[in-house]
Amino acid sequence: MADDAPASRVDTVRALKDAATIALLAFGLFLPLVGFQTTTNVRNDLILTTRWPLLFAVVAVAGFGRLAYSLVVEPWLGQRAFRTPAPTPAWRLQVSKWFVPFAIGFVVAYPAIVVAASGFRGAVKWIDNFGIQILIYVMLGWGLNIVVGLAGLLDLGYVAFYAVGAYSYALLAKTFGFSFWILLPLAGTLASFWGILLGFPVLRLRGDYLAIVTLAFGEIIRIVLINWVDLTNGYAGITGIPRPTFFGIPFNADDDGFAAVFGLEFSPIYRTIFLYYLILALALLTAFVTIRLRRLPVGRAWEALREDEIACRSLGINTTNTKLTAFAMGAMFAGFAGSFFAARQGFISPDSFTFLESATILSIVVLGGMGSQIGVAIAAIVMIGGTEIMRELDFLKLIFGATFDPTQYRMLLFGLAMVLIMIWRPRGLIATRDPSVVLKERKVIGADLVKEGHG
Repeated sequence: MADDAPASRVDTVRALKDAATIALLAFGLFLPLVGFQTTTNVRNDLILTTRWPLLFAVVAVAGFGRLAYSLVVEPWLGQRAFRTPAPTPAWRLQVSKWFVPFAIGFVVAYPAIVVAASGFRGAVKWIDNFGIQILIYVMLGWGLNIVVGLAGLLDLGYVAFYAVGAYSYALLAKTFGFSFWILLPLAGTLASFWGILLGFPVLRLRGDYLAIVTLAFGEIIRIVLINWVDLTNGYAGITGIPRPTFFGIPFNADDDGFAAVFGLEFSPIYRTIFLYYLILALALLTAFVTIRLRRLPVGRAWEALREDEIACRSLGINTTNTKLTAFAMGAMFAGFAGSFFAARQGFISPDSFTFLESATILSIVVLGGMGSQIGVAIAAIVMIGGTEIMRELDFLKLIFGATFDPTQYRMLLFGLAMVLIMIWRPRGLIATRDPSVVLKERKVIGADLVKEGHG
């Protein structure tokens, strides 16, 4: 006991020193970013104001976070590293068994729950900002999961295929008057074609080099959209994009509108609910196709390519076709999501397809667990839903000032969340790196040989 006491005091002192160091670094880093703010008065004069409460709050969070990590997390990680894995509890197996059916049932019934809780007027915001917005990123995350999680190809320009799908729908719908249901598969096909075009130049690239090329591809697409003014209208974007209809019935207040045809009072909630179930169907289609492809030979080839490309090539797998199919399938689902985004918004511009969107989608895949469908969905709910909830935190303005906008710091919170996840679960919330096919008979034979003394 006498030997243990000095060690504990040394650890506590070291933890306090580390916390103080982190707090000083946070103060120096965030002083120009958070501590000062420029505003304008009535005469448009530039005024420098201070935000000391917010700055000291950030510094306190950084210091106490480091202190908690040193005193609690580090010892726990050390004990966990030498601890024998315990068998999975029975209750956890039951929860995992019923989690997916319950989640699907809740998502399907979500509009009805929201309408019953907040009425027609309040339900529009909750279904649109939370339901539809989250499902778009769930679909994008599942599409990128094919490229990054299954095939192991780091793609930082995924938003380019999202933009191709959106602009394909917008231009063809406005120019030729095609309906949404015709242009939806066409937008996915065009995005898939561009995915193949991207795949060819990067066939021999891996790791950081592949990430740089895909990042450049995403920026090329955005710059083309900005400068090709005759076609895309540049920064002004494309307005008046036709909205999807319910079997030819538009969602408007006319006599041939959805409400009038079915004898209902006109309300924007009907269109919102229709769009919700439309993106839900597209997201479930993405999940179903991904799960089926993972069990097919092409899915096994993706997993083999992810684990070891050299070994994959030595086994006779055509890595060229494997990479191209991964890029094509991931881009196709991004094209579907892009066409839905354009139809939902009615307006698109290059500002909607920046690198920040690619970073957000990639963060969802990494935080959720590369290769995990459920993990990606949970990460999308946390990240996108958390951003929308931050818009509703009006009480923070009473603490930090009326000009405080919590959404400005969402990337800071995302970065902190990624650091914590990488410490706690390096492979994501739900890591699934197990192969989709297991040779059970070979395992039994190997066990018999060991028992007989041949192993």
